[in-house]
Amino acid sequence: MRSMPINIPLYIGLRYTRAKRRNQYISFVSGFSFLGMALGVLALITVLSVMNGFDREMKERILSVVPHGFIDREPALEDWESLAHQVEAHPQVEAAAPYIGGFALVSYARGVEGIQLQGILPEAEGRVSVIEDHMLIGSSHHLEPGEFGIVMGSLMARQLGLALGDRVTLTLPDINITPAGVYPRMRRFTLVGVFEVGAQVDQGLAMIHLDDARRLFRSQGVQGLHVRVSDIYRAAQILAEVGQQLDDSYTLRDWTQTQGSLFQAVKMEKIVISVLLSIIIAVAAFNIVSSLVLMVADKRSDIAVLRTLGLTGRQVMAIFVVQGSAVGFLGTLIGAVLGCLLALYIGPLVATIEALFDWYIFNPDVYYISHLPSVLLWQDVLTICGVALVVSVLATLYPAYRASQIEPAEALRYE
Repeated sequence: MRSMPINIPLYIGLRYTRAKRRNQYISFVSGFSFLGMALGVLALITVLSVMNGFDREMKERILSVVPHGFIDREPALEDWESLAHQVEAHPQVEAAAPYIGGFALVSYARGVEGIQLQGILPEAEGRVSVIEDHMLIGSSHHLEPGEFGIVMGSLMARQLGLALGDRVTLTLPDINITPAGVYPRMRRFTLVGVFEVGAQVDQGLAMIHLDDARRLFRSQGVQGLHVRVSDIYRAAQILAEVGQQLDDSYTLRDWTQTQGSLFQAVKMEKIVISVLLSIIIAVAAFNIVSSLVLMVADKRSDIAVLRTLGLTGRQVMAIFVVQGSAVGFLGTLIGAVLGCLLALYIGPLVATIEALFDWYIFNPDVYYISHLPSVLLWQDVLTICGVALVVSVLATLYPAYRASQIEPAEALRYE
């Protein structure tokens, strides 16, 4: 005689999952819930991986040019060399370079644009920034004291219609009071270099020599130091350790404070997209509820027979929890596998499609990033799969409870 399975709810629940439905509508709803769960998990994994890729690209491009930290002193830092040696003594500080920062309007024949202006020492700045590696034309080393040269981003130069050697006018948010009247402070500069990083700084950053910046801003020293650290994600902690060795006259900032709003916006966008795509999983969960409610109604007589054979209400409930969870688990598994594969190979796949149809998703003339980056984080995969499985189990509770409340006598009265 064939022995009964030890775990009866598990055996019957899985058997119901595999069994053909007499009611084809139940099969359709069940299959639709499986498909919805798989698509939801696949979409979430793929989209979050692409968002992670964009986030990484932005950080690598912007933080290769923007200093990891700033050490400022009011009104000016006169002996910056000794401070730089003191800061570089920290084992995780790679370099420090002086700067003077401010804002200005740059004007040429095509119009006027606002820029962030930085006065630098080209040799020292090369130790904290890779701007020289991204020069399209000219060089930052062409910035000579007293020559009033300027280096700016490619988008800014393109918008103003500039070429190497053109002279632009910088206007500061300051005024000169002369016997002839009140005038804004202005100075003519010659374009000696254009860089292209592939980020927002291409449109808003310009650099001049430190000595020219002193004269332009009428500064007695430098504003502070640009700092480069070994681990950009520990910049705040490293600068805090450096600050413990300095007095209260210094102000320390890291890149999360100067560029934090941009990356915070990317993070918020990632959260919003995750919530919106989670609606697909929610719809799949509602389909699981619908299919199980219909299944319970279709199996009333079977449930009554099982109850008369000795199954408890809790065991009957477990049968339908197993059945609905199996649909959710299988959909999550298929979606996770396909989502991981798509996230890993979406870049080459999109590049192949672009090459075949000569069509670009991101036009290189318009966007900073011309390819589709993707970074698959396993913590995202585990979180998405965990949420999908929990939602699947929760979706089974109400129909399973309804099944457990069926009275055998009432169900078999008209059979």
